[in-house]
Parts: sequence; C-alpha cells; structure tokens
Amino acid sequence: MKVGIVCPYTWNVPGGVQQHIGDLAEALIGFGHQVSVITPADDDARLPSYAVSAGRAVPVPYNGSVARLAFGFLSSARVRRWINDGGFDVLHVHEPAAPSLGLLACWAAAGPIVGTFHASYQKSRVVSVTAPILQSALEKITGRIAVSEAARKTLVEHLGGDAVLIPNGVDTERYAMAEPLPGWPGRAAAGAARPDAGGALGFLGRMDEPRKGLQTLLRAFEILGRERPGLRLLLAGPGDADDVIARVPPELRPRVVVLGMVSEADKIRAYHSVDVFVAPNLGGESFGIVLAEAMSAGAPILASDIEAFDRVLLGGRAGALFPVGDAAALAAAAGALLDDPARRKRLSAEARAAVRAYDWSSVARDVVRVYETVAVDSAVVVESGLGA
Repeated sequence: MKVGIVCPYTWNVPGGVQQHIGDLAEALIGFGHQVSVITPADDDARLPSYAVSAGRAVPVPYNGSVARLAFGFLSSARVRRWINDGGFDVLHVHEPAAPSLGLLACWAAAGPIVGTFHASYQKSRVVSVTAPILQSALEKITGRIAVSEAARKTLVEHLGGDAVLIPNGVDTERYAMAEPLPGWPGRAAAGAARPDAGGALGFLGRMDEPRKGLQTLLRAFEILGRERPGLRLLLAGPGDADDVIARVPPELRPRVVVLGMVSEADKIRAYHSVDVFVAPNLGGESFGIVLAEAMSAGAPILASDIEAFDRVLLGGRAGALFPVGDAAALAAAAGALLDDPARRKRLSAEARAAVRAYDWSSVARDVVRVYETVAVDSAVVVESGLGA
C-alpha cells in the first residue's frame, strides 16, 4: 500500500505528534508499505529519507502552546504537487483541524483520507467560529482515529463525528536498555533509599511552555532540595537554559543540569539516569508520549493527575500521581518515592507491563486496518479544479 502522511508541525522542533508520525512511518515501512511524509521544515532541516518539506513553518498560538505551522500559497502548492505525484492509496492527515498542512491536504485531495486527532482542548470562541470553515475539509475524511479518549471527546463535542480509539505508539524495545548519562549513577546503582545522596529527578519537555509544568517541578525541587543536600535535577528539552537556572535559588543551581535539546540516544539515556521521572504537566495533554517512553525505559514515574496521565498510568498503578499544579504535594510524593526503592521497583515493573499495549508492533497494525477499511480502487488525487 502507498501511504501519504501529512504532519502539521515543523520537523525542526521535536514534539509528540512528530514523534508519532516518524515512528508510524518506520513501522509501516517495516511492514512493507511505501510511505511518504510531508511536513513543515526549514530548507536545511535533516529530514528522514521518507519525508519531504512543504516549506518553513511560522509560530502560531494553538491549543495553549505556540505551534510551528505552515499555511499559505507556497505550502498549498507543495501539498497539491506532493499528492498529485504520490499516487497514494490512502492519505493519512494528522491534526486536520489545525491551521496547517493537514487542512490544506483535506481541501486539495479527493479519495480515501484518514484523519488522526491528537489534541485535547476546551471549547472556545475561536473553535466555534472556525468550525463551519473546517467542515468543508473534515467532511472529506472517511476514517477517523483519536489517540485517546480525551482527543475523541474533543472531536465529538467540538467538531462533530466520532473516531476509533488507537493510542499513540512507542517502540518499547528502543527504550528498554541504555547506559545512564556520564556522571549519573542510574537506577541500577540506586538499590536502596539514599537520604544522604538525595537521589535524582528527571524532566523531559518544552521548558518554555507553561502547560508542561516545569515551574511546578522547580518549586518542588526548591522544597525538596533543601531537605536533601544531594538531590539533583536533570532537565531536557527545548528552552532557554539560562532562564531555567535563573528560576532556581542560587544555592541549589549547582545541582540542576539542563541538557536542552538532546538526541534520541541521549533522551533514552536520560530516562535511565534518574530515580524518578516527573511529568508535572498542567493540562492540554490527550495522551502523554513521554510517559510511554519513560514506562518503556522502566523509569518510576510521578505525574500530575490530569485525566490523560491517570488513564495511561492505570489510576496510579503504573506510576504515582499528585494533584496537578501542587508543588508541595509533588515534593512530598517525590520524597516518599526516593525513600522507598521497593515501591519504585514495583512501579517500574507495572509500567513495563502496561506499556506493551502501546507498542508500535500492534498499534501500527490497528492503523493499517483503518486504511484497509477506507481504501477503495481509486487512488488519492488532487481534486478537480484545484490544480496540480
């Protein structure tokens, strides 16, 4: 099967949707399918062999964040040409309601189209105003997928229609084994409670995006760090390292390590370098791919109790939960985990077992079943009158 996948967000900046699309493409290729991905990207971006650029993205406020999208005449022309040349059996559009390539592809194409909805958000005036405009594109989608119950609920309530639930995937084997980063003992060396050493907490996410909750973690570290003279904090992800360090009390700054953007290999090593991985997100998450990655690595997890995280962590069985935005509660819960290696070990084992449901070996097959449901004899083409 020839599959065209449309990515709405720039490939230059890592994110959950981009990760999902890249892993899905590789899984499909592994199954023997032909795959092409079109994505916003700078001209000098290092794209995988299966991806092509639709032009540079621009930052746009979207879903409580700043998304880097591509929308305009140049992007539209490139999308139409890509569809025209691709001869795809099915077109798979991610976040088709976002003002980016997915919307352009839906407007331009005719034929079997699958849409995957990732986002979870509250009803807003913008959504209400734009919904009628979106319908002309969304009505072309013949198969709908939601990555979580929260994303499905958003689709049903705000845009209409329903979707089959197929979660985000993760390559569990890729994350299962890795050496810790230099200077970090990793969990293998943390077989007992270490009140003197203090332990290590980890965070992965966009440090300059408020809804990722880093400020809550920094406040908790301030509380816990003064109680534990050896406690360290490892941070990874896009953002200004100097700005992050400036928000930490001077006496604690030497114990905070900010890696910034990291390679895939170092990201995996980071999961294996800490005693507790913390996901302090404030909301706006429909799944939480970092949780699935950390679970695959066997990292004991402490996460805010937002609905999406509660579901992935099985109500606290595969990872501890704390009240969202409560720094004192986070500090208390993290301290309890650091002092209880037996519980950390149990959470790690439960997480590794639970995350198997999200392995790409099964998730990608479910996606292919949707493709087979909508694919017919006709290929995806540029709709008559829109040009090539």
